[in-house]
Amino acid sequence: MSEPFDAKSFLKTVTHQPGVYRMYDLADEVIYVGKAKDLKKRLSSYFRANVVGEKTRALVKNIAKVDVTVTHTETEALILEHNYIKLYLPKYNVLLRDDKSYPYIFLSASAHPRLSMHRGAKKRKGEYFGPYPDGGAVRESLHLLQKIFPIRQCEDSVYANRSRPCLMYQIGRCLGPCVKGLVSNDDYSEQVNYVRMFLRGKDRQVITSMVEKMEQASQQLAFEKAATYRDQIQALRRVQEQQFVSHDSDDDLDVVGIAYENGMACIHALYIRQGKILGSRSYFPKMPVDAEITEVLSSFVTQFYLNQAEGRVIPSEILLGEALGDEQAVIADTLTELAGRKIVIKSSTRGNKAKFQRLAQTNARTALTSKLSHRMTVHQRFSALRDALQLNRLERMECFDISHTMGEKTVASCVVFNQDGPLKQEYRRYNISGITGGDDYAAMAQALERRYGSQVDPDRIPDIIFIDGGRGQLSRAYDVVNPLMMEWPKRAMLVGVAKGTTRKPGLETLLLTTGEEFSMPADSPALHLIQHIRDESHNHAISGHRAQRAKVRKRSALEDIEGIGPKRRQALLKYMGGLQELKKASREEIAKVPGISRAMAEKIFDALNH
Repeated sequence: MSEPFDAKSFLKTVTHQPGVYRMYDLADEVIYVGKAKDLKKRLSSYFRANVVGEKTRALVKNIAKVDVTVTHTETEALILEHNYIKLYLPKYNVLLRDDKSYPYIFLSASAHPRLSMHRGAKKRKGEYFGPYPDGGAVRESLHLLQKIFPIRQCEDSVYANRSRPCLMYQIGRCLGPCVKGLVSNDDYSEQVNYVRMFLRGKDRQVITSMVEKMEQASQQLAFEKAATYRDQIQALRRVQEQQFVSHDSDDDLDVVGIAYENGMACIHALYIRQGKILGSRSYFPKMPVDAEITEVLSSFVTQFYLNQAEGRVIPSEILLGEALGDEQAVIADTLTELAGRKIVIKSSTRGNKAKFQRLAQTNARTALTSKLSHRMTVHQRFSALRDALQLNRLERMECFDISHTMGEKTVASCVVFNQDGPLKQEYRRYNISGITGGDDYAAMAQALERRYGSQVDPDRIPDIIFIDGGRGQLSRAYDVVNPLMMEWPKRAMLVGVAKGTTRKPGLETLLLTTGEEFSMPADSPALHLIQHIRDESHNHAISGHRAQRAKVRKRSALEDIEGIGPKRRQALLKYMGGLQELKKASREEIAKVPGISRAMAEKIFDALNH
C-alpha cells in the first residue's frame, strides 16, 4: 500500500508566485487542475485541519502527488489552467462538455461569392460570420438571406457546370451568375456587399443605401429595378421588426444566466448583436458534488471563451447572472489580451441590459427544471428495472441491434444509457464484414467481439447488456461475452428483448440466459426504459445502415473497375454523354474514347454489362 501524501514536506517547497497546480491520484491520473495568484497560500488551504466542503474533502483524500508550474502573471496561469483542463478532463473540475464546433455563415472569396454554412477549421478563403448557437439558426438565416438578397447558395461544382439557370433563378432567389449575361458583375457585387453589411448588423445602412438606389432608378424611369429595391426594403423592415429587442440600442454582448439545484447547474447564454438576439443556448456542465455556483460560472466563462479565443468572436461586453469576485477581473484581462481590444465583464446593470439579464436567468431556471424533471423520470425507471431484475446496482446499460436489407450492408449498433438517460457521445456503430449476408447471429457475435474483445475501462462495464432479438441471438451473444467477462471485475447480466408475434410495443418478452422468460405490464416504468433503449439502438442501427446503403447507391459503377481513375471516368462520361449511354455502347465505341485502350474497353464493357 502507498504512503499517504506528505503535505507538510510538499508545502515547504512551494513558492508564493502565481501559477498552476495539478493533483494526481494513486493511479497517476490528474484529478484536479487549479490556478492561484499565490500558490503557497492556495495549496495550504487544501491541507488544513478543517477543510470546508464535501468536494474538497473527497479531493484531498485522493491526492497522491501534486505538480506545480509557476507563471509570470495570473493571465498566463488562467490560460495554462484552461489548456490542462482540456487535456486531462479532471474528475473534480467543472467541465464544459461541448465538443461540437460552432457553425458560421461563410461568404466565399470567388468571382461570384457563395453563401453557405461552415463548421470546423477556417481554411477556405472568404469571410466568416458568427458563431451561431446551432445549425438550425444558420439554416434559418440562410433561408432568410436568400429571400432578401438573391445571391447563390449552390455548390461550386454546380455553379461551374451550368449552361442554363436553375429553379432558384426562376423563382427570384438567385441572380443566376452561373450563366453569362443574366446579371452584371457590378449588380452581383452590390448584392454581395448588402449581405456583408447585413451580417455585420448594419441593416440600417443597407436600407438607406437601397432607398437611394430606388430613387435613382425611379428618376431614370427604370421602374422594374425600383420595384425590386422596394420589395427588398420592405422585407428588411419586416425582419427588423421581428428581430429588434430594443429600437434605440446597438448592444453587442453575451448575457450568461445560471441556475443551480440538486447538484446540477444550467447555464443559459443569450447572444445579442447590434440590438438583435442572434440566438441562445443552454449548457449543462459536468461538475463534482458540492461545487459552488461561482466556481461553475467561472469555469464556464473561462472554458467557453478561451475555446474560441478569436477577437471578433468574443463580444465587447459579457453580462453575468452572478458576480465572480476577484476572478472576474482576471478573466476580463485575459480575454482583453487575447482579443486585442477591451472586454468588459459585468454582473450588475440597469435598463435594457437588465431585461436581458432577467431573460437569461429565467431561461436557465426553466431549462434546469425541465432537465431535473427528465432526470427524475429516468431515475425512477432505473430503480423499477433494478427491482424487476433483482439487481443490487444498476448504473449503466448497453443495447445491441443489427440492421440490413436482404443481407446488404449489415450494420450493428451499440447504445449506452446511464442514470441520466442516453449517453449519445458513447454510441457506436460497427460495419459488419466477412459474414454470410443475412446471418444476424454472426453479425451480433462480431459486434460484441469488437465492443468487448479489447480491454474494457472498469467504469464502462455495463450492468446489463440488452440483445434485441430472440433466444438464438441471446445464446450466441452469451457464447461470445461470457469468456470475456472472466477478465472483468464484475459480471454483466445479458437480457434478450423479443418483440413477440404481433411485434406491438408493450408485448415484449424478456429472455434471460438461465432459460427464464417473463413479460412486464404495458404501463411498467421498467418496461418503458427497456423500450426506450431498444428503440434508440434500433434507430441508431437503421440510420447507419441507410447511410451505408446510400453510399453504395451513389457510387458510380465505374469506380469498381480496376484502372479507371477520376480522369478516365470523367473522359468516359463526357465522351458518351452519361452513364446510361456508356452502358449501351459497344466495345468498339468505348475504345474510341481518348485514353481508353481496346483491352480497357473490353474490361469496362464486361463490368457494366455483367
